[in-house]
Amino acid sequence: MKRRILFVDDDSNILQGLQRMLRSMRGEWDMDFANSSQDAFAHLAQAPYDVIVSDVKMPGMDGVELLTAVRSQYPQMTRLLLTGQAGEETILKAVGPAHQFLSKPCDADMLKTTISRTCALSAVLEDPTLKELASQMVTIPTLPSLYAELVRTLEDPESTLERISTIVEKDMGMTAKILKLVNSAFFGLPRQISSPSQAISYLGIETLKTLVLTVQVFEELTPQAIAGFSVEALWEHSIQTGEYARRIAQAEGLDNSLIADTLTAGMLHDVGALLLASQLPDQFTAAIELSNTQHISLHVAEQQIMSASHAELGGYLLGLWGLRHPVVEAVAFHHQPKKLESQQFTPLTAVHIANALHTENMHTGQLRDGQGIQEDYIDSLNLTGHLSTWREICNASGL
Repeated sequence: MKRRILFVDDDSNILQGLQRMLRSMRGEWDMDFANSSQDAFAHLAQAPYDVIVSDVKMPGMDGVELLTAVRSQYPQMTRLLLTGQAGEETILKAVGPAHQFLSKPCDADMLKTTISRTCALSAVLEDPTLKELASQMVTIPTLPSLYAELVRTLEDPESTLERISTIVEKDMGMTAKILKLVNSAFFGLPRQISSPSQAISYLGIETLKTLVLTVQVFEELTPQAIAGFSVEALWEHSIQTGEYARRIAQAEGLDNSLIADTLTAGMLHDVGALLLASQLPDQFTAAIELSNTQHISLHVAEQQIMSASHAELGGYLLGLWGLRHPVVEAVAFHHQPKKLESQQFTPLTAVHIANALHTENMHTGQLRDGQGIQEDYIDSLNLTGHLSTWREICNASGL
């Protein structure tokens, strides 16, 4: 089925250029072109779209205001913003309503790749309720203690980037949001990065102060009490899984970029569980109860309750936000790595192993169905003989 894409720009020459640039995609996309926000809403009223791509600077309702309204009225749409020469203040206001930022003028291959990848995410998460939830997420809830510590550190005139990085790297929500922003076209980096510390060094302290203290890009986590679920335990598991995964990736000789991807993916692998706990507590509670009564893994129970698990939900959101593809894959498929049918060791492999090994270490009894290592997957990569080594290096970490 063709995907429907709506492009919005008040410059007719830009719209004509986009039509010429994307002519080769007519077999895959149905494309419409609007010359104002008002024209865009007229198109939206006629039929649903999968993706909207809007310029920032437009007379009347600008691109940020347009995407804010679209987020409210058409929550399942992917929202992309063309930054052009917009100032920092405008871009920071768009951190919430825009899923990703693209440069203007936009490279044809970059535009095609970005739109194609966002459309492909539909295969990762099919449930419309969860898609809508992910699409509406402005931020990922942050641990109150870490949020308070970050605010104190930013308000301290003696604070350093190193101190700030140490706090951000401990939190799933902060890490994901910082990586989303720094990898946007607004900063014009020659490559995507996955390291929170590198991202913070690019942003600088003053921009971080604006994000946290003025724009309030982070939100404190205030979930209701859920029996059998601990935010602190999830946080600890995520931190330690990231470290396990990093050690495994290093042992297998991945390059530094993929090692950074692996560490970040390990830390973010259960971010979907945090979203479910804070946004869909009733369904999440039902999944926990089913997991306990049937002695099955939580992700298996979530599939039965919601037709998707926290893994797919987390991967879908991070994909919408434009995080690096290896990170998105590792988060989305860390419980079911065979779905990708890859024949090589990747960050996904490391995160799958790390998650299972840390789960083993946390449980003294028998693992539940779906919690362990997919041995047929490891065997398909001819890596079964590496399992004992991986266990040794993870256990030697002391985590």
